[in-house]
Amino acid sequence: MAYLSPEKADLPDIDPDARPCDTQPMAYRLWDGTSLMGYLRFGLRMLLLFITLFVCVPFYYSWRILGLSNPWPKIFLKIAAYACGARVKTIGTPIKRDVFFISNHISWVDIAILGGHSGTAFVSKQEIANWPIIGWLCRLNDTVFVSRGDRMAIAQQINELRDALEETWAITIFPEGTTTDGSTLLPFKAPLLKVLETPPPGIMVQPIFLDYGENAFEIGWVGDESAQSNAWRLLTRRGGFPVDVHFLEPFDPDHFNDRKEIAAEARRQIAKKLSASLGGKAIV
Repeated sequence: MAYLSPEKADLPDIDPDARPCDTQPMAYRLWDGTSLMGYLRFGLRMLLLFITLFVCVPFYYSWRILGLSNPWPKIFLKIAAYACGARVKTIGTPIKRDVFFISNHISWVDIAILGGHSGTAFVSKQEIANWPIIGWLCRLNDTVFVSRGDRMAIAQQINELRDALEETWAITIFPEGTTTDGSTLLPFKAPLLKVLETPPPGIMVQPIFLDYGENAFEIGWVGDESAQSNAWRLLTRRGGFPVDVHFLEPFDPDHFNDRKEIAAEARRQIAKKLSASLGGKAIV
């Protein structure tokens, strides 16, 4: 796999209303196609994923029937992250239960990385529930699906999220609502954080900063690139890529007046780490 220089790539005209990360020459626009070795790497990675899936799923249902704490989604996601190329280093200590993680968002592989190294469930958009295989895998990991466009259903979604917090040890939300290229941090959307305005007893909030370093440009799923295209680029690329997962300072949501203050504190911590990773660049 190779990438063209911006001067050689056939880039579309820039939309003046686009997000800042969408106005840059994005990796998929500079991509120069897949080599023969890329096809081989894709085949080997998919083989590892399917073997892991076929091994984990029977154990998952066995543990579920027996009513045991189920480690198999975490095991599968950890191996899946490795198969995709992620070489994960955790920094800081994740809370193991009764925690609401708030993270920045770069790629779909964030889910495998976080789920595989913390055992968290996720909040995801409703459309993913209908994706073949992916939707089923999300349900196995107790994903809470929400419809962002249905404002009338917000109250019901808050109740579902509250129930999930009480039943699941950890839940992660990506409050930016979309992915970035790792060079910026979008405003945090607070509606689903309403569940924390009167948090379930003992729940803590822990911000997470995902740092892909210089590989964020290539890994990021941004612009109008399709999920299939991004997955193909990732699964055919040469070698692995380091990802630092920073579990930041947890805080008690009871110490804040409302969800906007909770979102602001989580964003402040993540923005500080992002700025440091970018050499002191201001994050607004």
